[in-house]
Amino acid sequence: MNPFRLVCGKACHLPVEIEHKAYWTVKEYNLSLGGAGVERKLQLAELDCLRLEAYDNSRLYKEKMKAIHDKNIKRGEFRPGEIVLLYNSRLRLLPGKLRSRWEGPYQLEKAEPYGVYHLCHPSSSDIFKVNGHRLKLYHGEQRKGNKEIEIFLLEDVPLDKEH
Repeated sequence: MNPFRLVCGKACHLPVEIEHKAYWTVKEYNLSLGGAGVERKLQLAELDCLRLEAYDNSRLYKEKMKAIHDKNIKRGEFRPGEIVLLYNSRLRLLPGKLRSRWEGPYQLEKAEPYGVYHLCHPSSSDIFKVNGHRLKLYHGEQRKGNKEIEIFLLEDVPLDKEH
């Protein structure tokens, strides 16, 4: 027993002893520093490959999402003679929740550059200019004139007497 332990009741560790133990621990676990360096370089290369793969996956995801969103973009060019609806953007105090803000249908008379269109209501001869962002194509006329749609009335349907 050393005198420090007799006086204080606990062991004394000198800084030289701790340094020596640390040196031997490091030497024991790092038998070859060259092998550790090569292993670290492999880990860094693998990390770089994972990062590049993540960038590729992100790019592919963004391309797919752009294609999906671009598919839903409506065409913004109209031709004279088409039937369109006009968005009513006037501010009202009580516009009504269920009331549609699209007015029309209007006949497109003339298209000018930079999205200016001349509209005419079918019941009047007044022609006015509007911005193309306030227009959308009206599909009601085509549906009414479509010969594929058939209307069956309940009276016209033959009923089986057996059932």
